[in-house]
Amino acid sequence: MREVEGTSASPVHLVGPTPGATLGVDIAGFAYYLPEHVITNADLSRMVDTSDEWILERTGIRSRHRAATEEATSDLAITAGRRALEQAGIIAGDLDMIIVATATPDSPVPAASCLVQTGLGANRAAAMDLGAGCSGFLFALHTGACFVRSGAARRVLVVGAETLTRVTDYSDRRSCILFGDGAGAAVVAAADASPRGSAACGRLELLYSSLGTDGSMAKLIEIPAGGSRHPASETTVREGGHFLRLDGQAVFRQAVRRMAEAAEQALEATGLAPGDIDWLLPHQANARIVVAVAEQTGIAPARAMLDMAETGNTSAASIPITLGRARDSGQLAPGQTILMLAFGAGLTWACQVWRVADA
Repeated sequence: MREVEGTSASPVHLVGPTPGATLGVDIAGFAYYLPEHVITNADLSRMVDTSDEWILERTGIRSRHRAATEEATSDLAITAGRRALEQAGIIAGDLDMIIVATATPDSPVPAASCLVQTGLGANRAAAMDLGAGCSGFLFALHTGACFVRSGAARRVLVVGAETLTRVTDYSDRRSCILFGDGAGAAVVAAADASPRGSAACGRLELLYSSLGTDGSMAKLIEIPAGGSRHPASETTVREGGHFLRLDGQAVFRQAVRRMAEAAEQALEATGLAPGDIDWLLPHQANARIVVAVAEQTGIAPARAMLDMAETGNTSAASIPITLGRARDSGQLAPGQTILMLAFGAGLTWACQVWRVADA
């Protein structure tokens, strides 16, 4: 592993010793889960002053999924995790660790990952939650990869799961049009512990990973109440302090800038050119953001995955959901190179380069 000292835009890098070299870490299997209930743009138009045309033009979203009343974040994570284990050809007892990336855990205590551990029957696995907003899944993949590379773990289940509809203000037409619920999961394993011959295009090899944070802009995306700064009270509930708030225009600018910078650094570090990238897989927040990032990095917009039309913004779950749906639709093929990008609350951002391996 070559560790590169980065700029303030992306201070943590993992990259192989030579261009194209892998880091000895695989995604051995991945899967996703979307709740059955769907909220369409037409449904939202009956709640707030909006329309299908207005939402679609600005976001690229037509509908989004909402968890059932009895479903919590851990329930979505368990289903996605179980499917990922099946794809990887292993059982829960093979796991050494579970990392759940979420901004919407079942409750402040215990961690959602502990509920996922017992729900899966992964009795050998340590479990922890990770909070990095919409960048959470890539942060968790990076963390899992570090555990695997260090030899501290052989197989790590990484899950991105959210029930954002529980923290969405359905009287705010600027934000309620964006968010949906879902979960995606991946089994991160040492290359020599990654089963071969599993589902087609079910194994990816890690070439590069980077993380970045700028806490000075934390106010751009926040749920202001419910923590130690502003504990839950009659006042915080009345003032809507438990709903997700964001400065849409500022977030747009920062998301494009940070993800484009991270992509450029990844290409330079790996020796890849924009034309070498078969698929750009960014966090599915907004179609305009995805297209803008592709254009700034020199990657053809046609190679940028756009999957938010039926799912909306599922935060930490969006990248694994999109990856799973791309595999299921036949978009992935052995030898392809995928550049993943995320941006979220914190502010946080992350970038990874994966290669689709032979079965």
